Amino acid sequence: MPVTRIKICGLRDRQTALHTISMGADAIGLVFYPPSPRHVSIEQAADIAAGLPGFVSTVGLFVNADADYVSSVLEKVPLDLLQFHGDEGLSDCIRFGRSFIKALRVKPGINLVEYAQRYVHPLCRGILLDAWVDGVPGGTGEAFDWNILTESLPLPLILSGGLHPENVSAAVRQVKPWAVDVSSGVESSKGVKDLERVCAFINAVHSVR
Repeated sequence: MPVTRIKICGLRDRQTALHTISMGADAIGLVFYPPSPRHVSIEQAADIAAGLPGFVSTVGLFVNADADYVSSVLEKVPLDLLQFHGDEGLSDCIRFGRSFIKALRVKPGINLVEYAQRYVHPLCRGILLDAWVDGVPGGTGEAFDWNILTESLPLPLILSGGLHPENVSAAVRQVKPWAVDVSSGVESSKGVKDLERVCAFINAVHSVR
């Protein structure tokens, strides 16, 4: 089966980012959402991004952010992808002229194909599926029922929500996503990455052939 790409989200310092990349991560996520324990300032993010090697994607996560704030981040942080994790419509996502992915928190009754279709656009690089937890836009460590993923989506699928080293290989085998995205599942505490768990997660994904 195709190689599944790996994004480790919620990194907060350059050293951890570099260790994560050396273990085999394809992308790192920087959270620009102040209520999150994984939030980084523009200055922190710029320092992390400035030290990264080529062929690694730097993704900036935003939740219903003001357009001026997103623009101020883009002025100082060389992001490769924007990740919109709130209620943003297509017009909100494309206004910056940057490639993006759109997150959807999955709950019963939602039509995933119809939702993904709303974001089909040359700038959209995929739909990220996360678990619905009322009032929390992501990073909850909760999973959703992968069995609902019975139809092909019109955009590349990025699987998130409740993934960790112990279940990610099963998730990849069952769902066959383009990529997986993890944050809390590789932490020792909220916002603190456990590099042993990061390594175990990456190895578990790579073990699926």
